[in-house]
Amino acid sequence: MKKKVVVGMSGGVDSSVAAYLLKEQGYDVIGVTMQIWQDKDVFLKSEEGGCCGLTAVDDARRVAEILNIPYYVMNFRDIFQKEVIDYFVSEYERGYTPNPCIVCNRYVKWEAMLHRAMEIGADYIATGHYARIRRLFNGRLTICNSVTAAKDQTYALYNLTQEQLSHTLMPVGEYEKEQVRAIAKAAGLVVAQKPDSQDICFVPDHDYAGFIERETGKTSEPGNFVDETGKILGTHKGIIHYTVGQRKGLGLTAETPLFVKELRPETNEVVICRSENLFSHICYAEHINYMAIEGLTGEKEAFGKLRYSHKGAPCRIRPLPDGRLECQFLEAQRAITPGQAAVFYEDGNILCGGTLVPPPR
Repeated sequence: MKKKVVVGMSGGVDSSVAAYLLKEQGYDVIGVTMQIWQDKDVFLKSEEGGCCGLTAVDDARRVAEILNIPYYVMNFRDIFQKEVIDYFVSEYERGYTPNPCIVCNRYVKWEAMLHRAMEIGADYIATGHYARIRRLFNGRLTICNSVTAAKDQTYALYNLTQEQLSHTLMPVGEYEKEQVRAIAKAAGLVVAQKPDSQDICFVPDHDYAGFIERETGKTSEPGNFVDETGKILGTHKGIIHYTVGQRKGLGLTAETPLFVKELRPETNEVVICRSENLFSHICYAEHINYMAIEGLTGEKEAFGKLRYSHKGAPCRIRPLPDGRLECQFLEAQRAITPGQAAVFYEDGNILCGGTLVPPPR
């Protein structure tokens, strides 16, 4: 009997090829696009950039017709609002810079979609992520780097559980991007040359502060720019307009470039520094998800990534009594940003990861 797999189809070339490859491998494939939008106007605006926008549905349906597989649009608006949008807003309000795609992966694309897939009798869900799933000698499942470093998406998947991984297939992790496009072209898929989606899907105009103000109905309060000694340098527009490492849009003049070092929501201050003061050897992470290992009892050498675009660097990690991890890099890293993920690897496998938090004061 064929194994049944629900493929999350974003209307892009990667998820389309994932569906094609799995059908070629003999799976009973069902295509699904997640409907996540609260606001139809945003849904329409997102047609060129979002993974679940208007053309996502149109293109995914056309691919499903070509592949001759069933296709459905499933409503995940409530869970997306609660787990992704509300989280995004609250993190910015407390001075953090979140990565909503990581939360969406864990709670929407996996937890919610997997539950729905199991309800209709599926054995697996699948996506078009550039990553691979590997079972280690210790019996645990982990995500390991795809064959293409340029498109590797493992960083955004660190928070998946063992149960979720046991029901997941990621077929495009074995291919380079151009190979995926070539497969799509050869299969006659209409999305073979479709550009990749970019940025946060539910903020298509990239105005994060404006989005947060509309969501909350509150206007961000201006406050003081201060240097590291507490000296007032000027007035900012509200902390939701800024992130650690930011240089543009500060409106401050100085002999040397100035950057955001820290956000202090409790005093509504934005701390400013020179570039050299953005670097640190040590960072801390909470809400740790262990993947390749069950946990840590002592120090361990690893390779750490601090943002999606970060190339990563050698480090040592150790658990703290309160459940957080302390990470010490061999070389100082720039703009360690609370709210972003810290993901730690060994031999290309994800060991664990968590959310970056400010250092203890």
